[in-house]
Amino acid sequence: MQAFTVHQGLVAPMDRANVDTDAIIPKQFLKSIARSGFGPNLFDEWRYLDKGEPGQDPAVRKPNPDFVLNQPRYAGASVLLCRQNFGCGSSREHAPWALEQYGFRALIAPGFADIFFNNCFKNGILPIVLPEAVVSRLFDEVAAFPGYRLTVDLPRQVVIKPDGEEIPFEVQAFRKYCLVNGFDDIGLTLRHADKIRAFEAERLAKMPWLAKTQLG
Repeated sequence: MQAFTVHQGLVAPMDRANVDTDAIIPKQFLKSIARSGFGPNLFDEWRYLDKGEPGQDPAVRKPNPDFVLNQPRYAGASVLLCRQNFGCGSSREHAPWALEQYGFRALIAPGFADIFFNNCFKNGILPIVLPEAVVSRLFDEVAAFPGYRLTVDLPRQVVIKPDGEEIPFEVQAFRKYCLVNGFDDIGLTLRHADKIRAFEAERLAKMPWLAKTQLG
């Protein structure tokens, strides 16, 4: 998992409350058994005028010119500004996969759905909860200033605006540790790889018949 320390990025506004995971990545794309390739289908039903199916070439599809991510001023955005209850609906982990593979590193909202919030941390995305009034002011500033960028400093737990104002945010210490070091659940386990190998070697020495069982 990609580590997150300090990130500066262009901000795109998703000015809709209660954006559910089926809107983030529609159900037909969940057929894939791979964990990659979801970025082109992020917000698929809003982003394109034609119906999307797995395996389509995005270059031949019809983009919706009114959708925010299709507007040239937000091309390359890596910070998504959201409204309340972003990521509600089903618990599909494909939603943070699609956001991360599109290029988003941080999400800012007054609140997120619980399972989606947890899944973001497990996939290298930092979901930041800020007061609704602060988020509304950021929406106004993004609309007023093309090229609006924010710096997210996770070690210091602040969002830094273009004028230098710092907005503090809270993050659970263990989640912060994992993101700063780039540890997903597998990475956390592999920190103890030497102990795991030593345990397996000792176990096989005591119970050698297990080697044949493990080989089938």
